[in-house]
Amino acid sequence: MRQFHPNDTLLFILAGAVIVFIIAQSLFFLIRAYKRGKELGITSEQLKKTIVSTSIFTIAPAVAVLLGIITLSKFLGLPLPWLRLSVIGAITYELPAATSTANALGVSLSETIMDPKVYTAIAWVMTLGIFPGLIWVPLFIKKIQGGLMKIKSKDSKWGDIFMSSLFLGMISAFLGMVFADIRSGLVGWIPVFVLLFSAFLMMICGLLIKKCNMKWLETYALPICMLGAMIFAVVITPWIGGIAG
Repeated sequence: MRQFHPNDTLLFILAGAVIVFIIAQSLFFLIRAYKRGKELGITSEQLKKTIVSTSIFTIAPAVAVLLGIITLSKFLGLPLPWLRLSVIGAITYELPAATSTANALGVSLSETIMDPKVYTAIAWVMTLGIFPGLIWVPLFIKKIQGGLMKIKSKDSKWGDIFMSSLFLGMISAFLGMVFADIRSGLVGWIPVFVLLFSAFLMMICGLLIKKCNMKWLETYALPICMLGAMIFAVVITPWIGGIAG
């Protein structure tokens, strides 16, 4: 009987086939959108500018996804994290789902999982946990969007505040995991330092936009802050670890 391994060639082939399909689908809709934009009278220069700006905006999330794949691959192998994060791209969901399942099964995440039952259980939890979104979105997205548009039509400022609150509420759901070790000493404060540094970068970008009239920075402020915070985390983590040690 063939022995299970999370980096088996067959898993790579299956994951690669799905990812190739996703890339093909993305290119298909990109071409369709470009042609539709030309039909609507949008110039080629405007379309190219939009493509470039949105591509740059995806760099920071892509780096976060890559780091997530590296983290998960230590105990789940490469094919499953590669497939999961290529489709969903939400490390804030994938890592907690895998970690909580492994902890429930009493499995250590310090080494590669070779038990097919544990591997399958983690894969099922990661899949079923995200599955409700496939149901809720088509059933309620029109009602939710209609309600949001109604609020914005009455008061645009309140509508913007409400949208920001929804976004912050979604992010806050994961803050408990991020700041869980804050009482463990200086090392536990690393997420706080990274958060403050990211906020500092955003403040600098805001000042440059308002005071120096650098309007182009509005498109790139968020990815700049995300990448800056990631670099800061890479630099500060070993330094604080050395001090605490």
